Amino acid sequence: MKILVGKFVLEANEHINTKCNLSNFSIKHGTDCIKGMMIENAFDKDVELIPSVYADAASNGVMDKASFLYLEGIILTTIKENMKELDGIFLHLHGASEVEELGSGDHHILAEIRKIVGKYFPVAVVCDPHGNLSKEYVENATIIRSYRESPHTDIKETLAFVAKVLQDQIRKPTGIHSIYRKLPMILGGEQSVSTDEPVKSINKYLNLLEKDDRILSCSWHVGYIRHDSEVAGCGIVVVPSKVEYTEYANQIADEIKEYVWNKRHEFHYTGLTLETNEAIERARVTNGLVFITDSGDNVTSGATGENTILLREILNAKMNDKKILFASIHDKKSYYELNNLRIGEIVDIDLGANYDNNTLSVPLNVKILAKGTQVGTKLFGEFGSFGGAILVNVINTNINIIVTNTNHCFVEPEQTECVGAKWEDYDIICVKIGYAFPEILKNSNLAIMALTDGATIQNTKKIGFKKIMRPMYPIDEI
Repeated sequence: MKILVGKFVLEANEHINTKCNLSNFSIKHGTDCIKGMMIENAFDKDVELIPSVYADAASNGVMDKASFLYLEGIILTTIKENMKELDGIFLHLHGASEVEELGSGDHHILAEIRKIVGKYFPVAVVCDPHGNLSKEYVENATIIRSYRESPHTDIKETLAFVAKVLQDQIRKPTGIHSIYRKLPMILGGEQSVSTDEPVKSINKYLNLLEKDDRILSCSWHVGYIRHDSEVAGCGIVVVPSKVEYTEYANQIADEIKEYVWNKRHEFHYTGLTLETNEAIERARVTNGLVFITDSGDNVTSGATGENTILLREILNAKMNDKKILFASIHDKKSYYELNNLRIGEIVDIDLGANYDNNTLSVPLNVKILAKGTQVGTKLFGEFGSFGGAILVNVINTNINIIVTNTNHCFVEPEQTECVGAKWEDYDIICVKIGYAFPEILKNSNLAIMALTDGATIQNTKKIGFKKIMRPMYPIDEI
């Protein structure tokens, strides 16, 4: 059995001032593609995997068309070259890409694949729940299944589940395909944490439905709100175990849609959520380690990590009794200035990209404490190096800042330790994310989501959608 595999991941945020191109992707070929996809043990030993490309830009801007067509072309060319021997296709997509002139890159890839392989060839898709769906996209897949958990702690399990389904369908075809329902509801990822209600109950309901022999898979897709799109919004996917159960699967899809819709008023921000000044004051009066998440500059949802709002507010607050770490401020100019100096040197810098009010540069006199690379992360189970990091101290304060040349998130202790910053040495740590990740919750006394301004502003009504389906809850009263 021969199965072609490939990965294309991009969360495209249109509210940042840069486009995504090939330089923003981690690209792997051959055995490195398979290893990067974390699927070495997901398939049976008698299966030969044919790698196309591993392309992961994480969260970034809208993608330029030429870069996308290059990556898509690798996948399509590999399919054409191996079509006579292929038995199936396994794709790890995200669902939240956006490409200039083309719209969703994920949807475009699957549509182009169907032009080559026809409508019956087995094609399986694993995706992020924070991706957008469409009827054509879903029905072009034999099975589409998203991860259940947010944060995404079940990626490997989902990959293995879909790999087994694909192999079973190749060995014993049952004529199944995915069934889609759209919900008139648009949510941010910060309102859909799976350890909290109502997502916890939704996932339990989905797991219960999958115990029915007639239902192979069902998943609820939160959607992605960081670019305007007519396919934005929540979606439901149900896959029957056999083609004769298609009508029953349609019934189940309607029941899930109603179940989620009836919980629409229950969605909320998980944990403590405060305006910026309130978040700083709560951190000031709390003992033990406190994390403040800069939700308007959430790099896991496409922001650049360049905003200095929280830094400016904390500098003005003059919390000299608190030891504070910023992990991090992304500023290439300052990073390379610092990188040309020696550890221990003291220098004046203007920290901040300075292209709008959110990224205003801050004049600082700093001492270089350490240099390193962001290695050792276990984010979503994948290890890697994510750019440079330089730790500085703001002279005459207890404020340390990790200055980076990328917008990678810092959510695990190994990431700050790469430049000698241990979580336990600080009272307050400011990070560029939305909801708090598991290691942060486990290692802190308190985590606060600060409702800062920026590319990932939390108030959906302020985003200014023009293309989405209307009416759409909660933008409209339904």
